Amino acid sequence: MTLPVWATAESDSQAAEQAMRYLASDDVILDRQLFPCDIRATGAHVRGLATIGALTNEDAERVNTSLEHLAAEFTDGRFVLDERYEDGHSAIEAYLTADLGDLGKRIHLGRSRNDQALVATRLFMRESLVRTRASILSCARAALELAQANEMTPMPGYTHLQRAVPSSVGLWMASYAEAFADDAELIDATLAWIDRCPLGAAAGYGVNLPLDREGVAQDLGFARLQLNPMAAQASRGKHEVQTLGTLWQAMQTLRRLGWDLTMFASSEFGFIEMPDAMTTGSSIMPNKRNPDVAELFRASAGVVAGAMTEIQQIVSLPSGYHRDLQLTKAPLLRAIRTAQESLALAPSLIQGLRINADRCRAAIDRSMHATDMTVEMALAGVPFRDAYRKLKDDGVDRDDLTPEDSLQARTSLGACANLGLDDLRARIDSLATV
Repeated sequence: MTLPVWATAESDSQAAEQAMRYLASDDVILDRQLFPCDIRATGAHVRGLATIGALTNEDAERVNTSLEHLAAEFTDGRFVLDERYEDGHSAIEAYLTADLGDLGKRIHLGRSRNDQALVATRLFMRESLVRTRASILSCARAALELAQANEMTPMPGYTHLQRAVPSSVGLWMASYAEAFADDAELIDATLAWIDRCPLGAAAGYGVNLPLDREGVAQDLGFARLQLNPMAAQASRGKHEVQTLGTLWQAMQTLRRLGWDLTMFASSEFGFIEMPDAMTTGSSIMPNKRNPDVAELFRASAGVVAGAMTEIQQIVSLPSGYHRDLQLTKAPLLRAIRTAQESLALAPSLIQGLRINADRCRAAIDRSMHATDMTVEMALAGVPFRDAYRKLKDDGVDRDDLTPEDSLQARTSLGACANLGLDDLRARIDSLATV
């Protein structure tokens, strides 16, 4: 082939190398997080090949023994996944070939890098959701314990950041216990939805082998098979978005908690103190400590949301595999790591909170009893709107009202005097046994 007048063989080679670096990007580094799942999926695939006679049982056993050695060497640092390899998939095959010769070259029969990436990512998402679920339930338990210890401790309730009615620390913290329980249930729903094995889809059109797809799915612990190869391929990105959307729900709960904590810990409120381990000193002002952990709880929800949006934009694609999908890996892993680290830290912060009961109670002024008085007048026969107008015009002129009386009057299930903490505890305990 004749090169253009401006090109040389050297420049063409340099362009090819530059293109390969661009294509590989940081894929092999990212694959360090997926590598154990990729090894596990390779072992199941090899056992599946033996089931249909594409490998002998003896050869399959040799391969799986080598894979076990690779997993152990990777765990203890003797095998390093680095720029010597294009990605984790090629590293596995290179290791097996170096260890087993031509037998290592046979393992790619009946699969493609596409369904290798699909199944490894699916396994990783499933395992990550299970681990994160445990942290979320720990958050729920910590919030419940704090609610139990401060069940009737008065504090202001706010709407629009304006003092509204007397509330309680118990009600405030029980709201987070329930919200985290909801987030754990949502993880269960997502786990059920993504618990489908795509292995055997190959490049998205199946293979001309009678693969034991059901057996491989069972081997990997999947509840069922993702049947259609094109549907399996098209799910790449969708499952990632669903996983991150689920994690975002828990992070949104944590973000709201972070907001509450930073606000209530400020000198202007002084309702709570955070444990010293969760705050930092100022670099220049020795008189203050900063709620950095709670602030990062707020920001980290945005990291998950941003990653979800990034993937949503990447997967605007027609049917079939496209290299664009490689770029879904980094935001997925980044968001999962952020959510896991944040939610794992939150229980310790909640458990270490110190409630300043005197400051909480003192912030409830007489005007905040107006709603209680309106209800009392309405129950005595005054039309609600008339009672509302009178309290609005005249204000609260009684000195005998106390925050404790206000809390005790709210007896409907879930309200301050009837938080239903036993029911909430039973729900959290039942989620923990799943």
